[in-house]
Amino acid sequence: MSRLVSVDYEVYGHVQGVFFRKYTQKEGCRLQLVGWVRNTNWDTVEGQIQGPKEAVESMKDWLRTTGSPMSRIDKVTFANGKEVPALEFNSFTTRY
Repeated sequence: MSRLVSVDYEVYGHVQGVFFRKYTQKEGCRLQLVGWVRNTNWDTVEGQIQGPKEAVESMKDWLRTTGSPMSRIDKVTFANGKEVPALEFNSFTTRY
């Protein structure tokens, strides 16, 4: 069984007002991850993802390279990466 990991992220660029949160939530669900996503007051998008290490790595790559169709991703930072004994969320949600 794969290790469960958790990581925080923040996406910089043209990521607000282009459905980035919606596509992030959809991709997280597709990968069977849990966590959350929200817009910040600094025109970035931030959140946390949790799940099997391989799926989290796929989501990190998606955040770096894909995003929503109209987005422009300039930079993504990842922080607080750690192994977790159990998932802390039940689903992947949008926070406001």
